[in-house]
Amino acid sequence: MSAPGHIIIVCTANICRSPMAAGLLAHALAGQPEPLKSLRVSSAGVAARNGDLVSENSVVALRKVGIDISGQRSRPLTQEMLDGALVVLCMTEAHRSMIELQAAPVPQHVCLFREFLAPPAPREIGDPFGGALKLYEAARDEMVEAIPSLVKFLKTITPSA
Repeated sequence: MSAPGHIIIVCTANICRSPMAAGLLAHALAGQPEPLKSLRVSSAGVAARNGDLVSENSVVALRKVGIDISGQRSRPLTQEMLDGALVVLCMTEAHRSMIELQAAPVPQHVCLFREFLAPPAPREIGDPFGGALKLYEAARDEMVEAIPSLVKFLKTITPSA
């Protein structure tokens, strides 16, 4: 079970976007003061199987920025993961809708990873699955762009931040 106040990042199969986003956000939070520094970041998928390898292009895209996610394995999103989550960050509106329809209770904060960027920035991060490395790098860069606004939001909802 996850510790109270953890962050869960969600995509479909938990082998491309959410592992990349979790690696990037965990890296960013490690450089923040407490209590943000101690927040645990994990990922899961709304249609994931247990134990699948992260896609090779996801690993390569993050290795290029100095982050190793090669040890991560996929896992399905469960109610237990949602319980106590400080925030659930989704890649698309479809992911958020699935959580809102199926979770009981629904976590207080179910947001898009790019939700806190100023308009007209796109809110969703497309699925690079099966595509060329440049698609994974583009998804990575969309995540990196969102992290400062996301950290700012986390400061407003983290106890003692």
